[in-house]
Amino acid sequence: MYNSNKNSSNRPDPAPGGPWIMTQNWTDLMFAHWRVSAAELEKHLPDELELDTWNGEAWVGVVPFRMSGTRARFLPPVPFLSTLLELNLRTYVKYRGMPGVYFISLDADSRPAVEGARSLFHLPYFKARMSAQREDEWVHFESNRTDRRGKPAFLRASYRAIPGADSFEPEEGTFVYWLTERYRLFTRRKESLLAGEIDHAAWRLTEAEASFTANTLGDAHSITLPAEKPVLHKAYPQKVRFWPFRKLY
Repeated sequence: MYNSNKNSSNRPDPAPGGPWIMTQNWTDLMFAHWRVSAAELEKHLPDELELDTWNGEAWVGVVPFRMSGTRARFLPPVPFLSTLLELNLRTYVKYRGMPGVYFISLDADSRPAVEGARSLFHLPYFKARMSAQREDEWVHFESNRTDRRGKPAFLRASYRAIPGADSFEPEEGTFVYWLTERYRLFTRRKESLLAGEIDHAAWRLTEAEASFTANTLGDAHSITLPAEKPVLHKAYPQKVRFWPFRKLY
């Protein structure tokens, strides 16, 4: 298990070789982070990945957001694929010193997008019934997993930036930077480990408040989310670019 208090930059350097292959926009995004049992997380990881911890503590993130404008390079957005809602359950890992994200699950409300992501990117996507409504400064987000390939998982949460709170870009070496500024994700394809790089502007965040009236996302994957209040941040909109996955071994 890798333990660090301060990371060097998490952005891949040099930039990934070759052209990016896909871009999309993320809005209404919230980071909700809980300290959890390292043992509960490690059982989800490929053997080749190390769990990344902060001061010896493991963290899991629940990340709801709205995706739009998804398109392949040089192509226009496809109407039924370009806009959807997504909910991620993720943790933080390293492979031979390279920091990144490992997704335990990704729920989305588009069947074609779910099947495409499973087939092309080998990511654990699940179909869910989802809704997200804005009311003044609040986002009311609901997700109900309907995909029988995974255990039932339900989330109902309302969140907003704390009124009057200043926005900020996380400083390198801080806890919030460690949680959010990650530009690489890992996944498995049969016996191979794959890495995919992404690129976007630095996160601009605001401390947030949220009400979780239901949340069984951790339970669906045998991960206990403690009763303590999570670390919450609301993000400004992002435009993100993706590079092809590459085989690490």
